[in-house]
Amino acid sequence: MEISFGISCESRWFIRRRPFEVISNVDVVSATLSRTFPITVVRHGETEWNERRIIQGHTNSSLNDKGREQARVLAESLRELGFDHIVASDLDRTKETALIIGGVLGLSPETDPLLRERSFGEYEGRPTDDLSSDLTGIEEGVYVNPDARPPGGESFRDVVLRAQRFLQRADEEWSATRLLVVTHGGMVQALRAAKSRRPLEETMWFRVGNCTTWTI
Repeated sequence: MEISFGISCESRWFIRRRPFEVISNVDVVSATLSRTFPITVVRHGETEWNERRIIQGHTNSSLNDKGREQARVLAESLRELGFDHIVASDLDRTKETALIIGGVLGLSPETDPLLRERSFGEYEGRPTDDLSSDLTGIEEGVYVNPDARPPGGESFRDVVLRAQRFLQRADEEWSATRLLVVTHGGMVQALRAAKSRRPLEETMWFRVGNCTTWTI
């Protein structure tokens, strides 16, 4: 059962069903060790580039005023949930979100570059509408080609591999910790894919709103 805390949007993980039984990429999306507590994952607050629909990827950008308020409101909703540790992507928008939340929860965030957004290479700084399906691997809301990549950027499979490495670290270092992760929309999807043990092909893309929470 999936549970979302605080400000949340629809949090189901959808897979288009096919008549197959063999899982083709178990080596890529293998399960991690058992945990005492689930991991709560948060997308960063809104940035000016979010508002203007500009591709960010690994490019640094700061929260706008709305994004800072989103982070403060979310932090208040998380106050009584007893988190022990916060780890965030090392990009500015996630670090700022994590610092706001950590200030309310009395925690000092650490950063991990494994939690970065998918890199879009040469397309960063351009309008999101410039990303065609042959670059993203997404057609009609489905990852039909998880190996597609923009020039100089990452594929969805690349990001899932990073997500898997982070989950392995989380199980090794924080298996008995109430862990809060502050990251990006693409990484939220990758973390959930890494835990699903299903093929990446035909995994559904879903919208991840700013400062929404997801349970891994």
